[in-house]
Amino acid sequence: MEQLVKKYAGKLIAAGLAENPLVCGLDDEVVWNRTDEDIPVLEQVLAGMNINSLICARPAEPYLTIFHFLSSRYPESITPGDCETRTFLHDVPVIRDFASTSILTQLRRRKSVVVASGDGLRLITFGGVSPEQAFVSLSSVCFSGFVLFFSDYLADCRQGTITEEQQQAFDKVVSLLAPPHRTAPTLAAGPFRSEQQVYQAIIEAGAYTVDYGLVDSYFGNISYRLGQTIYISQTGSSLDALAGCIDPCPMDDSSCAGVTASSELVAHDEIYKNTDNRAILHGHPKFAVILSMDCSDFDCINRDHCHIKCTRKRSVEDIPIVPGEVGTGPTGLCHTLPPAIQNKRGVIVWGHGLFTVTSEDFNEAFKHLLEIENMCREEYFARVRRC
Repeated sequence: MEQLVKKYAGKLIAAGLAENPLVCGLDDEVVWNRTDEDIPVLEQVLAGMNINSLICARPAEPYLTIFHFLSSRYPESITPGDCETRTFLHDVPVIRDFASTSILTQLRRRKSVVVASGDGLRLITFGGVSPEQAFVSLSSVCFSGFVLFFSDYLADCRQGTITEEQQQAFDKVVSLLAPPHRTAPTLAAGPFRSEQQVYQAIIEAGAYTVDYGLVDSYFGNISYRLGQTIYISQTGSSLDALAGCIDPCPMDDSSCAGVTASSELVAHDEIYKNTDNRAILHGHPKFAVILSMDCSDFDCINRDHCHIKCTRKRSVEDIPIVPGEVGTGPTGLCHTLPPAIQNKRGVIVWGHGLFTVTSEDFNEAFKHLLEIENMCREEYFARVRRC
């Protein structure tokens, strides 16, 4: 357990989400990655829930400024509109005191809580069986907060309602943004001829997708078609640790491997059946998600259900934006994504992320993912300037 808590503390630091997080895991006893005066309160929280782990972290910049502002603007509950929030977080409650009773009240109903108290701002998340779950929750909270902060600013900018506090926070956050990656890595060259080559290529591309910050936490999926078999990352798998987590799924459904495959297998299958592509890469780059949710039609009758009912033809340059939920239901992206991606280098799904495709290997798919995200970042600030 000691190794695990140190691992996820390190991952939070490496991802730029926290500078010195507190991470604990419960084995025979509670193990912390370091000592801290907050531990007695947190151990009361741990004892009050049937959980395995906790993370308590003062977020690193620019997330610290983002959550200071959001917890002021939304004093009781922060509710982003992106896909991860709708399906995973629901909302992020805000409390004003670092006390076990207050923290327990919220963590018994939600996966995370923002503590905006006088002695500093903290994000607290938990895992039921592993510190990994707490890491995923904290990463998702940071991602969703980032998306909401920038989405709110653009919407308020259009309506002329920017406050002085909001402008100061925005200027500070923008000054703290890391410069974008401009050059894609060189990945294994295809087309691939063997199952082993496919596995190695998927593992490599997945790791770089996380390393370049083109995902939320490790979420996303990746696949390659070899003959009549789709090799796809398993549902819930870490894109930076895909060894042993790739399922071979025959396109004739002659195997049940798809049971553990990504929830978006059906969408991948439809793309392969209707195009000549061999590779699909799906990430959650932030500005692509932000722009997918941007709309100036504030009176639209579908505004509360944009993610499944948007009927407007929308795009960022040549990249279509389509609605669609994760999975295979009647409003699933399996119905909207495959037709939209034909003859395109990529498609953005509303509030969810970006899918890119290529016909040989993951080099072009990764390049498209990076280029489209950079294009969306530039377009975001262009829209702000036009307000």
